[in-house]
Amino acid sequence: MEYSGKVALVTGASSGIGAATARKLAAEGLIVGLAARRAERLEALVADIAQAGGRAVALQTDVTDLGSCKGAVRTIAEQFGRLDVLVNNAGVMPLSDVDSLKVAEWQRMVDVNISGVFNATAAALPQMIAQHSGHIFNMSSIAGRKVFKGLAVYCATKAAITAFSDGLRMEVGPKHAIRVTCIQPGAVKSELYEQITDADYRKQMDDLAASMTFLEGEDIAESILFALKSPERMDVAELFVLPTEQGW
Repeated sequence: MEYSGKVALVTGASSGIGAATARKLAAEGLIVGLAARRAERLEALVADIAQAGGRAVALQTDVTDLGSCKGAVRTIAEQFGRLDVLVNNAGVMPLSDVDSLKVAEWQRMVDVNISGVFNATAAALPQMIAQHSGHIFNMSSIAGRKVFKGLAVYCATKAAITAFSDGLRMEVGPKHAIRVTCIQPGAVKSELYEQITDADYRKQMDDLAASMTFLEGEDIAESILFALKSPERMDVAELFVLPTEQGW
């Protein structure tokens, strides 16, 4: 596949996996739409990508708002005439036990981790269907397959994305030649851990990070690129990407 002139949209692009993926795709010749809420972070990333010889555009976007997602896709379509890759990466992960009743945090996870994927997908699909081509990447987690203490709600949201990815692939693959890949990482260095308000779980994550080697955002970006570069006759349905020190 020739990537020059192809166009990608990456949500949660202001840091971590999203920023690493944007850089990786731009280095391969794709034009990358950077979607996130933090406009200043996006503009800095646009400059970094341009300095490295790539092309990117900042799209201040709230994935919990369908209209905002549609606006990002509309901007891309108007500027570049197509959308070839969607990376649904935006997510939040505040840990706590269920009986702590941090209901607002539960709702935020549902809004971003589930509704955010639905919204960005709904915004992107009409363009991909019109092209009769595209590749959608949904960021799930090993936590979508295995439940961990303190992560009940987060695990539930990621299990939902794994299920949605399966159904989406069945429905848009044969009819519209759109590929769907569900990426399921283990522990990755990320700003996600900064969102943990429970002191015990925050210390637990800090201790874990100090005792083992986490994956880097670039590792997940490489996994996305691997699936993207696979022959068009095949669909890499799921990719588990785990640190070598984790025996899951």
